[in-house]
Amino acid sequence: MSSSTFSGDETAPFFGFLGAAAALVFSCMGAAYGTAKSGVGVASMGVMRPELVMKSIVPVVMAGVLGIYGLIIAVIISTGINPKAKPYYLFDGYAHLSSGLACGLAGLSAGMAIGIVGDAGVRANAQQPKLFVGMILILIFAEALALYGLIVGIILSSRSGQSRAD
Repeated sequence: MSSSTFSGDETAPFFGFLGAAAALVFSCMGAAYGTAKSGVGVASMGVMRPELVMKSIVPVVMAGVLGIYGLIIAVIISTGINPKAKPYYLFDGYAHLSSGLACGLAGLSAGMAIGIVGDAGVRANAQQPKLFVGMILILIFAEALALYGLIVGIILSSRSGQSRAD
């Protein structure tokens, strides 16, 4: 490519787009696992206590939110990659890659935690209703892990474009 059409490092956008993909893929994997694992618990519990099914959907909803976190970071990253408009260097690509990995892997781990806690929690809640508040608190702390990844991802993504004074 000629320097008039492309400015920056030619391989840098690969890392940026890889970060966007990682954010979305890993977060959605966490959301899918959390939804599936919690859904199995809800279905099992619904056989014993069908009146508690709607109350037990909370872990499924919380797991679904994880995919949204990955989508937010993927959109932020992909809108920041435009090497024809402004230079895009390896620093920028690595910043976007680390941003996507931070959010995506945090979402994956939070999804695993939500799935395991949600499955066991809704089954236990069917037998002892006093456990509901405790289950919700544990789910909130698990969801906070993904929120930390989202915050760090936003901070890392905002670092792109600061590698050189243009």
